[in-house]
Amino acid sequence: MREHLPDFLRAIVSTTANVLLMSSLLQPKYSKRVTRLAMLGILAADLGTAAYCYLSGNLTMLAKLDIVLFAVLCFAVRPLFQDSFMQWLFSYLTVQNISDVVIILSFEIARFLPCPEYGNTVLRIVLFAVFLLVLNRWVRPLYRQAVEHWATYFAVALGVYLTFNYYVLFSEDVVSMLTENAAQLLLVIFIALAAYSSIFISLKNLQQEYQVKQENHAMHAERAYLQLAAESMTQRLRLMEETAVQNSRAAHDRRHFNNLLLELVQRGDMDAATALLKKESAAGDGGSRVYCENLALNAVVCHYAELAGQLEIKTEIEVDAPRQLAVDSLELSMAVANLMENALHACAALPAGERRYLRVTCRIAGRLLLEVENPCAGPVTLDAEGYPVSAEEGHGVGTKSVIAFAKKYDGELLYKQEGRVFRVRLLV
Repeated sequence: MREHLPDFLRAIVSTTANVLLMSSLLQPKYSKRVTRLAMLGILAADLGTAAYCYLSGNLTMLAKLDIVLFAVLCFAVRPLFQDSFMQWLFSYLTVQNISDVVIILSFEIARFLPCPEYGNTVLRIVLFAVFLLVLNRWVRPLYRQAVEHWATYFAVALGVYLTFNYYVLFSEDVVSMLTENAAQLLLVIFIALAAYSSIFISLKNLQQEYQVKQENHAMHAERAYLQLAAESMTQRLRLMEETAVQNSRAAHDRRHFNNLLLELVQRGDMDAATALLKKESAAGDGGSRVYCENLALNAVVCHYAELAGQLEIKTEIEVDAPRQLAVDSLELSMAVANLMENALHACAALPAGERRYLRVTCRIAGRLLLEVENPCAGPVTLDAEGYPVSAEEGHGVGTKSVIAFAKKYDGELLYKQEGRVFRVRLLV
């Protein structure tokens, strides 16, 4: 019995490693307990066959029976795993190829060791451990991709499997076969490792290229949104020019008004002065109001404040922005325009009789803080990142341009709804 101890040790190592490889590469369908019991059943049956063959001294029969028995057992437990039949078959062939590589390498190397019987077992432990470590720590995510696309890589697994088993099934003495065909078998191992390595390296490169493409796509999308917003701001630029001219005219008219009023007061014509003041008050200051020193931002705010007045939407605007900003004034104006425009649309959609208002606050405290608040008719749908989602065709470009602006300046953009009040906060 003692003379068979090295054989039993090799059988235990190989069978256990095969079970661990199957467990690592496949996706279990049921609980860990059920999967472990099934794997223990495979282990026991395979070890029983190995013990019988070792006691009979027929290693060639063991090699051939092991191929058939392990396949039968694995077919029996296949329903315990989520993978489809072909995905499972790809994994089964891969496990057998790894096992063949380890068995051949351990046999060939052990021939040059002082105690080949036990050296073979030690080498199998080391080689199987290396394969399991590499699979579980680095290769498993890539391997699962290979399994998902098994049709592309199946020929590699099948070709290596058939090559290894050709030598086993058509040999009369497996030990002599391993010795006489050492060079050919080592060449097959080299080809097998190179083929599998190429699969995983190509998958990793494709994954990296896909990530780069996704990042580039996101960058191009953001640029496109900014471009669309920039094109839509062409009319707003004209508005800013018109507003600047209006402000200049208003200032000129104000000087004439003040001079005329002063002259009437000096002459003591108080009735005429009073009538002039009433006329000026009734005319109002229109679009000449100055909300902030920044011309571009002031023009946008004036425009939408006037639109709000036409829609009978009450405005509460407090904008404190200097002439020079840390961000591009035009891009900030586009963002503010989109936010105010969206707010006016939300107010216009409110049922008749409900309070409509637009509150805009902009302050500089180290960073620029902008808040836009308005009532809304119903719940606003937000995506996973917390940004509004528009189901209407052609809508949502303004929101995307605001998002692109916030990302460009590494800002913080928060959309929040509390009851029927909707707020947007931008910090850049």
